[in-house]
Amino acid sequence: MSTALTANHLWFLLQGAAWTVGLSLIAFVGGGLLGLAVALCRVSPVKAVRVLTAGYVQLIQGTPLLVILFMTFFGLPVLGLTISPLAAAGVSLTVYVGAYLGEIWRGCIESVPRAQWEAAECLALTRIQRMRLVVLPQAVRIATPPTVGFMVQIVKNTSLASVVGFVELARSGQLINNSVFEPFLIYLVIAAMYFAMCYPLSRWSQRLERRAAPLQQAGATPLPQPATLSLT
Repeated sequence: MSTALTANHLWFLLQGAAWTVGLSLIAFVGGGLLGLAVALCRVSPVKAVRVLTAGYVQLIQGTPLLVILFMTFFGLPVLGLTISPLAAAGVSLTVYVGAYLGEIWRGCIESVPRAQWEAAECLALTRIQRMRLVVLPQAVRIATPPTVGFMVQIVKNTSLASVVGFVELARSGQLINNSVFEPFLIYLVIAAMYFAMCYPLSRWSQRLERRAAPLQQAGATPLPQPATLSLT
């Protein structure tokens, strides 16, 4: 029995890291599309739409990701839908990320100075034109730093996908540890890999935040926290 890490073990960990990156991209793209829809619905002039999306956000933010993973992987087969670990992890993370990004982006849209909304109305633009041509371009600049920062949370949350059998970085380390029985060394390597993936994103987010500071000082209101939700 091997009792030390080998090149094959490290290669297996790198493969797991690659799946972590892939799952993170799936969650970010899928969650981003869902989050954009949620953000637009949260600022909709129709109260029923705002209430429904606010309820979705509160429900997902109040439910642990681990529970969402279990419900997706074990619940859908009960309904007759066979789902793979990758699909279950992708769907669960998409639903989870969509709620958080939707609320982050909703705050960024609402933080665009009111004068910009009023100026767009004075130009007789439709609501869609106001959002597309005036509000969203400004909201994107405000939203970039917190969005990049949240990507760090997405990368780290992919480790929970191991509970449904998806072999990403954390699960790869667990499988290797079952054969070599050196948990401290293995998880130290795993921690270093997660750090290598997350630290550049954290630094990038900080730089973007410093660049966005002048815009905030120019008149944008502070971003509301996801916990302070309203059903209106």
